[in-house]
Formats: sequence, C-alpha cells, structure tokens
Amino acid sequence: MKVILLERVERLGALGDVVNVKDGFARNFLLPRSKALRATSANLKVFEDRRADIEADNAKARDTASKSGQKLDGSTYVMIRQAGESGHLYGSVAARDVADAVNAAGGKVERAMVVLEKPIKALGVHPVKIRLHPEVAITVNINIARSQDEADRQARGENVIAADFEEGRVQDAEAMADLLEGGAGQQAPTETY
Repeated sequence: MKVILLERVERLGALGDVVNVKDGFARNFLLPRSKALRATSANLKVFEDRRADIEADNAKARDTASKSGQKLDGSTYVMIRQAGESGHLYGSVAARDVADAVNAAGGKVERAMVVLEKPIKALGVHPVKIRLHPEVAITVNINIARSQDEADRQARGENVIAADFEEGRVQDAEAMADLLEGGAGQQAPTETY
C-alpha cells in the first residue's frame, strides 16, 4: 500500500515522502497513529494544501522536544534492585521502569519513547536511548545497584562486582594463611604412659 508520511518514520522516510509499505504495517501502525495517509489522489491534494501547516506543527513539536530533551540528556537515574553475587538481577529493568524513574525525577517521558533493544538484566550503569520526537533522541544513564552505597561507587566508575570478588579472594587468602600459621589440621603428638 502506498502512503504519504505525515512525520519522519525511522528506516522509512521523512515528512511528505510517498512510500510503499506492507498493508498490515499501514493499517495497524501508520494510519491509526496519524503517521501517514493513504496515497490517493484526493489525499495527495489535501496534503499539498496543508503541507505548510503540517511542517510548521512538526517543527514546533521538534523544538518543544529539543528543549525538554536538553534538561534530560546525559542525566543519571539510580534504580535499586535485588541481584545475585555475580551481578545478575533477579528481575529485569524494562522500558516502563526507565520511564517511571525519569518521571519520578521530574521528567516527562512515556514508556513508548524508551528505546531498549532488550531488557537490562545486570548491575551497572547502562546508557538508554529515549526518542522524544521522531527527529529528537537523547541518552540517559540508568545506574542499577543493590544499595545506594553501591550506586555511588558505580557512579565513580568502580566495577562493584569485580571489587567484591577481589575483596572475597583477599579475605580467603588471609584466612588460609591464618590456618596454616596456626597449625590447623596438624595433629599434636600424643604421649603414651
């Protein structure tokens, strides 16, 4: 089906482009969300008559998104989650969780704006892309930790999981040295009368 794009659609085209898409994509996504019109002769004429208005509305929405994006771009949000010793989360952090964290801190982001390739399933600082407008994308950092202290250490660039393993290894080595010095495991000679 041929459609006229009313806004920029990633990997498809820009505003005003006439593109050929699969029928289901047009019926289920582009048309209901007002991202496109069917490319009929009547719609082409209506689009050309309203093109200046549509472009002005798009520019206004892009400017608004840019201004709100400047406040959010590069900001860091801390999420406290339960995780195992290896740093693997017991649950996962999805787009809804990221949107909730940004909104709790005063931002205004919808779940559909958060672009996650896959859910986050490990501790650490993860960059997350947020698409505020088809032409405006920002990146925020999500700091996922088991405690606020751990989040502060991760924010300074420390690898908390590696540090915990190293600390455990040092403690094990000290305990082994103490056992060997104390003669643990050696049997004292017994006297017979």
